[in-house]
Amino acid sequence: MTISKKMYINGALHSGHSSASVINPANDEAVAQMSVANGALAITALQAADAAYDSWSNTLISERVDWMMKLKVALKENETHLRECIHLEMGKSWASTQGDFEMLLDSLDFFAGEIQKHDVETLEDKEGTHSHVLVRESVGVVAAFLAWNFPLLNLAYKLGPALASGCPIVVKPSLKTPLSALAVGEICQQIGLPAGVVNIVCGPDQEIGDAISSSKIPALLTLIGSTETGKHVMEHGATSIKRYSMELGGNAPVLVFADADLDLAADIVCGLKFENAGQICVAPNRVFVHSSVAETFYQKVVTRALAVKVGFSRDEPIDMGPVIDQQAWNRIDALVDDAVAKGAVLLTGKGRPAHLSQGAFYAPTVLKDVPRDADIYRQEVFGPVVSVLSFDEEAQVLQDANDTEAGLSSFIFTSDNERAQRVAKRLRFGEVHINGVKYAINLPHCGVKQSGVGVDCSHLSLEEYFTVKRVSTALGKGQA
Repeated sequence: MTISKKMYINGALHSGHSSASVINPANDEAVAQMSVANGALAITALQAADAAYDSWSNTLISERVDWMMKLKVALKENETHLRECIHLEMGKSWASTQGDFEMLLDSLDFFAGEIQKHDVETLEDKEGTHSHVLVRESVGVVAAFLAWNFPLLNLAYKLGPALASGCPIVVKPSLKTPLSALAVGEICQQIGLPAGVVNIVCGPDQEIGDAISSSKIPALLTLIGSTETGKHVMEHGATSIKRYSMELGGNAPVLVFADADLDLAADIVCGLKFENAGQICVAPNRVFVHSSVAETFYQKVVTRALAVKVGFSRDEPIDMGPVIDQQAWNRIDALVDDAVAKGAVLLTGKGRPAHLSQGAFYAPTVLKDVPRDADIYRQEVFGPVVSVLSFDEEAQVLQDANDTEAGLSSFIFTSDNERAQRVAKRLRFGEVHINGVKYAINLPHCGVKQSGVGVDCSHLSLEEYFTVKRVSTALGKGQA
């Protein structure tokens, strides 16, 4: 064990009340020791944020931006260590850690720019008796619960808008991948960020999460996680009126029409399913392919799956690391077993790759003819499994694609732009990607139905961290 991390509370590093090991799922080895909080310490962190609210929310925007840029510089100086934390806590390929890290820099840059565009908005008074302005003010203390699949990217989605808007924040990273977030806390301490502005606490999900959610201090609870977790947080947050911004589970459909670029479709489907071991909320979950090109598409996906280099190495190029732990491995394998038992055809993969004897590695897997009563059709697999079904009619595939409680991302592949726009209009998902895929900090990331509420990324995300105040002033005689 080479790494030791403490929590960051009220401007100082904190040893907590106990400690826990962080396990690398690639080799089942303990790679770090971390401090752990209990519910009482989580409340202490919230109180520190609350105490910082008045001064931080009233700090000049230019000063907040200066702090954001100071943090960005320090993060860049510590890039190797931050990426190493992700590499070890997830077993993620070294190449993949770069995008995770860079999103944090992008977030600080983007929201520092956006906050400087905020002006007071003037409203018309039809009678001419008053002047009216709308002022955006920091919503208050923010509590952020992070998923484990992109440790720094998920932090980036919350930290940028919180700092820019003047909202002190308490961050709870997952116990499965806490190292990189705790390292950011160390950097905040090193640069002397004002006490209480950022707080990072780790501990048992239910104890820490419930203590934070049920407190009356947070004005906004924001979450990246499963739909069930989202409902749990909202239930416990009902002790007071709060805002919620949540990116929850997905069940993304891919519609590949007969005139699609099959190589492009196969590249994107396999890229999303295998780069992070399929542990991506927007990864394709159900791939619907027109029957006239289905066999060709199957072959292309299988060829790509077989070419994926699975393993764990800092020195060698690796395409895909392990899933997050053995529990996840067992769940994925059970979903594949259920699909096969109900009639799906296993084209390649399943189980542990033959060349790996330890770790939670799952072989890139392709299933065809997945039946609609299979659990993998209804549930988010969150693993490196491509489930393919064929279709004949546009109306039917639209009905099937929308037949899910989730509504995060969806994908269309066709060379017919009229069809693409027609189908996109009828897909009930927060995002529709046509003949490609694009994510960036300036593009809104949002879901409908049971996939969440609110927005991550873009200028729309920043609005989540503000309240609006109307100031109306009566005009006296002689005033214009």
